[in-house]
Parts: sequence; C-alpha cells; structure tokens
Amino acid sequence: MNEIPNCFYRVSIKALVLNETRDKFLVCKEEDGRWELPGGGLDWDMTPQEDLPRELMEEMGLKATYIADNPCYFITGRSTNHPEIRIANVLFETKLEHLNFTPSDECIEIKFIDVNEVEGMELFDGPRKLLKMFKPGNHQ
Repeated sequence: MNEIPNCFYRVSIKALVLNETRDKFLVCKEEDGRWELPGGGLDWDMTPQEDLPRELMEEMGLKATYIADNPCYFITGRSTNHPEIRIANVLFETKLEHLNFTPSDECIEIKFIDVNEVEGMELFDGPRKLLKMFKPGNHQ
C-alpha cells in the first residue's frame, strides 16, 4: 500500500514590488548573504492584506500603500534551512510609500532585479523561480 505523502505547507506571503518601468522586482539581501522576496509567514486568522504590511514593517521598516486583492504568482518549494518543510509562496503586487528602508537581519540591502542582473547573486528558491515565470507588463 502506498503511503500518503506529506501535504502540509507553510504559507508565506510575499510582496511583488516592481520598479517604475515594471520590468524588475525587488529583493532583500538577508544577513547570511542570500536574496529573498520581501514578506514572510502568514499569521493565523489574518488575510494577506492585513499581514503583509506587518511583515514589511518588521523586515524593512517600510509602509505598504497598496496590496492587490488577488495574488499574481504562486510558487512552491522547500525551506532552505529546513528541507523537510514545504513552502507555498503567494505573491501579491505591492506598492511602498518609499524605498528608504531600515536594515534588519532579514534585510540589509535591497535591489531591483531581472534575469539579466542576478549573476553571482545567491538567491532563495522564491526569487529564482519567479525569475523564470516573471512577465513584465502582466500586472495591474
């Protein structure tokens, strides 16, 4: 008899912050040198529109001025630190009041990237997979 595979995912909400020409997206460099999308785990009983502003404020000290009603990308993978944990990254287009961030362990640097600008960057799975899927101009 086949075993039922582990089907539990940690839900992570991520901000898709686009540059002015909407052809690059924002990533944050974490203290360990790897680049990740801004955002984090969705708290119990919260909507992404309620919880993503908290994550952005905690990680970057930045205020969200807009979060889309619906997600624009859905990316699954494994936790880098805990490979036994599966992660479902749900991305929402987000606008920020400004980009004058406050550094933290989860964000010591920010940068807009596209597929042509990542050579030599150590990326988490989320941004790496998003680069393959990202279609400039397909967003609100």
